[in-house]
Amino acid sequence: MKIDETYREVLKWASSFLEAAGQEESAAEFLLRGRLNWSKTDFILHLEDPVPIETRQQFIEDVKQHSKGTPTQHILGYEWFHDYRFKVTKDTLIPRPETEEIVDKFLKQASNRPLTVLDIGTGTGAIAIAIKKERPQDEVTGIDLSSAALAVAKENAEQLQANVRFLAGDLTAPVTAEQFDVVISNPPYIGENEKIDMDESVLNYEPQMALFADNNGLAIYQRLAEEIPAILKPDGQIFLEIGFRQGEAVKAIFQAAFPNAKVEVEKDMSGHDRLITVKQV
Repeated sequence: MKIDETYREVLKWASSFLEAAGQEESAAEFLLRGRLNWSKTDFILHLEDPVPIETRQQFIEDVKQHSKGTPTQHILGYEWFHDYRFKVTKDTLIPRPETEEIVDKFLKQASNRPLTVLDIGTGTGAIAIAIKKERPQDEVTGIDLSSAALAVAKENAEQLQANVRFLAGDLTAPVTAEQFDVVISNPPYIGENEKIDMDESVLNYEPQMALFADNNGLAIYQRLAEEIPAILKPDGQIFLEIGFRQGEAVKAIFQAAFPNAKVEVEKDMSGHDRLITVKQV
């Protein structure tokens, strides 16, 4: 590349470089805008400007790192979730758009009264913090088994000024003496047999404990179905993210645990099974 290249020219190089490495070309713009904290409009307005040497050098380093498989979120150190910026590290699952749909589902049907909300397997704290930001009247608790993940969640909460209580422990263990209006979870649900179909960047850079579960990915759901009845209020609700092949299996698990509840499988924007809702009636 030439020293006086414009943003347009640098982006063209990066896109071709990533394509040749088997990565998505769109990551080039994401990395460049991410480093500069630019909106799409900012980027368009500067396309013909020359790139400063320091920016150019950092961008080249970022692109080369991503070409080797490092997720863009780990290179930049953050990901956006529900319009909030969350720090991510190797100790946390990268928040995904599919999980935003769970938060949206809860927000659309939640009553106006203050609720007690429990997020099991909070990771970066994305679900818990997004709910608290949108519904400051709620008392929100996040639980995670990983102390490293909880440290990131607490940092995110402080940065976003969200008063969320974070507890360390295995599933519901830290709150067995309490009851909640709502339990939300994006638990590990991938079976070991599915590794062959997964993106290498996920396998190599995201925490295995946040991804995989025994019994073809159903083990955590089975445990949750045993534990949640004791901590859910009589009129409480549950929202669970699931794998796209798990709808009927997880529905059956929770229908058995809550025989009088309305248990439904809901689809994401792509038309895949993505969410189990349990509403006690």
